Amino acid sequence: MRIVIAEDAAMLRDGLRMLLAARGRDVVAAVGDGEALRAAVAEHRPDVAVVDVRMPPTFTDEGLRAAIRIRRDHPGVGVLVFSQYVETRYAARLLADGADGVGYLLKERVADVRDFLSALDRIAAGETVLDPEVVTQIMGAGQRAEALAALTARERDVLALMAQGRSNTAIAGALFLSYGSVEKHVSQIFAKLGLPPSDHDHRRVLAVLRHLQV
Repeated sequence: MRIVIAEDAAMLRDGLRMLLAARGRDVVAAVGDGEALRAAVAEHRPDVAVVDVRMPPTFTDEGLRAAIRIRRDHPGVGVLVFSQYVETRYAARLLADGADGVGYLLKERVADVRDFLSALDRIAAGETVLDPEVVTQIMGAGQRAEALAALTARERDVLALMAQGRSNTAIAGALFLSYGSVEKHVSQIFAKLGLPPSDHDHRRVLAVLRHLQV
């Protein structure tokens, strides 16, 4: 099996390369950013690319976006996203483009090297390998997106201003609404997002989190 590794942490990258080589896998390239990953895949045409999510230059989602482009440009190359993080938006896109030969595992939840090697073998064979936590978070993001889609355009405007930390009075001024109208919109937002009154949770904060997480 021919493998390309993309991991920005040099120690982890070298450790993973040595681990795989010691177990008979041919690591044809080990790189530290998304652009180098795409170049390595184009040059070596590996069976599987092992990709971290957060890499230079912004350390946000470069690796996952590179994985999506690899699947588009080289559909025969399997992709294993191996990260500490679940980036739901791009993970859903990666799977939506075709889940055959795709995996997403969380580093802290892989306790046995044999499980990791088995995942690589299965992905190279065209199977899908997903950590249950990844599935849960992707499904949760989809449900949050559906809830937000139920908001009217005006309710989305109000929620966006809530996310900026605006008070109801400030929102009323920004949208040229009465204070009472803003209160009604906020109440509808809470209802549609499934946020009932609670003595323990701050509904305004929870609504903003839903807005930011999708």
